[in-house]
Amino acid sequence: MSNISHVTDADFASQVLASPVPVLVDFWAPWCGPCLQLAPILQQIADENEDTLRIVKLNVDENPVTASTYRITGMPTLNLYVGGEVERQIRGARPKRALLRDLDGYVKAPEPTP
Repeated sequence: MSNISHVTDADFASQVLASPVPVLVDFWAPWCGPCLQLAPILQQIADENEDTLRIVKLNVDENPVTASTYRITGMPTLNLYVGGEVERQIRGARPKRALLRDLDGYVKAPEPTP
């Protein structure tokens, strides 16, 4: 079962901005190759941090109002919302370890490499 849900223009405010826990929003599109590469990494992070961080996806093709509101011009773009405000913005796909560094303080530390 996936710990990642999908949000829309209609429920963005209630699902993301009103969330009591930090929410990482993956602004993506089905035709975006880097977005598809990032998906399994986000799933791993969601599974490892389900108690402290919520991850949701917003398809920018189907939900242009929210994407426009937050000036999403390239994908993938990840916005971290805390208390209804954008705390961090991460643009482009990156390896899990780099993404965990970008989300430091909101996710568990990466496992040390042997």
